[in-house]
Amino acid sequence: MTTTQARANTFETIDPSNGGRLELLEYTSQAELDASLDHAVAAQRSWRTSSFAQRGTLFTSVARVLRDGSNDYARTIVREMGKPIAQARAEVEKCAATCEYFAAHAARFLADEPVESNATQSYVAFRPLGVVLAVMPWNFPFWQLFRAAAPAMMAGNAMVLKHSSNVSRCALEMEEIFKRAGAPVGLFRTILVAGSNVAPIIADERIAAVTLTGSEGTGVAVASTAGKHLKKSVLELGGSDPFIVLADARIEDAVKFAVRARFQNNGQSCIAAKRFIVEARRYDEFVERFAKASSEQIVGNPMEDATQIGPMARDDLRGDLRKLLDESKAKGARIATGGGAIDRKGFYFEPTVVADVDDTMPVFREETFGPVAAVVRANDAEHAVALANDSKYGLGANVWTENIARAKEMATRIESGLVFINGMVASDARLPFGGVKKSGFGRELSSFGIREFVNVQTVWVGPERVPTKGADAE
Repeated sequence: MTTTQARANTFETIDPSNGGRLELLEYTSQAELDASLDHAVAAQRSWRTSSFAQRGTLFTSVARVLRDGSNDYARTIVREMGKPIAQARAEVEKCAATCEYFAAHAARFLADEPVESNATQSYVAFRPLGVVLAVMPWNFPFWQLFRAAAPAMMAGNAMVLKHSSNVSRCALEMEEIFKRAGAPVGLFRTILVAGSNVAPIIADERIAAVTLTGSEGTGVAVASTAGKHLKKSVLELGGSDPFIVLADARIEDAVKFAVRARFQNNGQSCIAAKRFIVEARRYDEFVERFAKASSEQIVGNPMEDATQIGPMARDDLRGDLRKLLDESKAKGARIATGGGAIDRKGFYFEPTVVADVDDTMPVFREETFGPVAAVVRANDAEHAVALANDSKYGLGANVWTENIARAKEMATRIESGLVFINGMVASDARLPFGGVKKSGFGRELSSFGIREFVNVQTVWVGPERVPTKGADAE
């Protein structure tokens, strides 16, 4: 990890571009944690009665604070996890736009819904649950939080953030953003705690629900604890997204987007394309073009605008990637370009394309979290769908073809939460985001995401108009 415990109550963060220490920070004490939870509960009691207009005013202000400090926030992201600076600025802007989106649309998404029944009047209402604990990852340190916070808090909930330790300055900055925007005291709080101490927080009666973006193992632990204490949870976990290229696809377009889809965020994205499944007739051509385009990516200082690929966030992740490659090569995989760590300070790894991959190899079976692309040969479209579904994950999928009708039919059989046809999988505030199988459950964003952390309440107003048979039954 990039965080090492210096003393019992402290930890350090590391700059992945050079391996040097950034900060020595203190964990949140038990007394501070209790105070944060108490303040969140108190703030939420008032916030739940606020109007959507009042909530929207706050999130419009949050968007303004994000944009005003965009350069500084982007540099903090880069220092802590190594994302190229241009991508970090884009991340901050996406957070601001999403805050504005839910400020504008929350009232419509959560409006009472009249229902015809035997009542004089009946309707469905959407009430906030309380304080939501957000357990967030390091790879999109601002975006992962704001895509959860904007809908959950616009629905009337408060939020407590437990972020990955290696992006703790980002986490602290986010609490400051809400303060600068004028949020009620305690409505959004950041706590600095080790992952091993999350379970008691989930169990705490002051926490009503939990949202997690993270690994499969962490998701199992969080969901188990939440389930044990009968608390709602939403999980967005890992992915091994297929990128299907059929024989009739425009190869130039497919390759251009393949490079972006694999190497954005230094290859460290749950929805990055990871398994490139190419129909046999175009396989060799795709591998050649993809390898050439990948080798031309600019690897360098993430603070420089020209950089396209920066360092990986942690050295242990780089070691995991090297192991997956070595084991796959031993089974017959061929390195078309790249293939190893770069000899320089920091946690850099070459943009790598692995060809001749089959379904027995680790680069096919596991989530490759870093700049490594696995290319697989498919006999035909049916075989491509079978290979795409041959994964424990089901987050996103890409299909490239000129036959849109066929692609839409394929989408009905692809086991994933998102299918993008002739485009790159991405999150969008207007569209639901989430996966199936080991990629988690529940949805973020859109009208579906804002309804995850609400009490869907039936309101029945008498007198009864028409007696209902079996009305006494449960």
